[in-house]
Amino acid sequence: MANNTADATVGDLVTERPARARVFEQSGVDYCCNGADALSEACLKAGADLQSVLDQLAAVDAAPRGADEADWASASLAQLMAHIEATHHTYLKSELPRISALATKTAAAHGAAHPNVVEAAELFQALRLELEGHLQKEEVILFPMIRLLEVSAELPQLHCGSVTNPIAVMEHEHDNAGAVLARLRDLTDGYSTPDDVCNTYRALMDALAQLEQDLHLHIHKENSILHPRAAAREAQLASA
Repeated sequence: MANNTADATVGDLVTERPARARVFEQSGVDYCCNGADALSEACLKAGADLQSVLDQLAAVDAAPRGADEADWASASLAQLMAHIEATHHTYLKSELPRISALATKTAAAHGAAHPNVVEAAELFQALRLELEGHLQKEEVILFPMIRLLEVSAELPQLHCGSVTNPIAVMEHEHDNAGAVLARLRDLTDGYSTPDDVCNTYRALMDALAQLEQDLHLHIHKENSILHPRAAAREAQLASA
């Protein structure tokens, strides 16, 4: 079990208590793509005060556990993947086209006065294409393999050799998505809204902020929980 110490990894801290993610989001601490970082290292990278973050985590831990704080480390792999598909995949399939339209409209209306929004729109469109392909690879390739590993009594023959191979591809794509999110946040000054823009611009900034938060949770659940557990299950079957 992880403890709120400087040596605990941020991924483990969120796995143990999902509400801690809110503290990391507010502090700019990367708990998804770099979930293996110790809390002290993650705070240093984010320029966040370690003691302040520890105090905020303690306050979260003192509150009752919310109904939405499922223990995905103890759930079955099938349950976790069903949750990821129903929650995060469904969200992306709905939101990506909507954000795309907002980005196109905002860049056309405000690009002359705010050229940063043109670059942000271009970055988002590239991210959308990558994410849509990523979801398909998870649903068609990786998730079925993990489901097979969970129900098999013996190590099954996998067409890609080992589940760790597609996992490596997915995590590389997670890193790419994380880098784009960081660039989008920088370009938009933390998804802030200038005074001279319309409501479409405001809607885009709000949508990008929500996308960032959802992707952080999505990537955390896969990098820090699903993928290590799937690799461990394969190793268990291989040694049986």
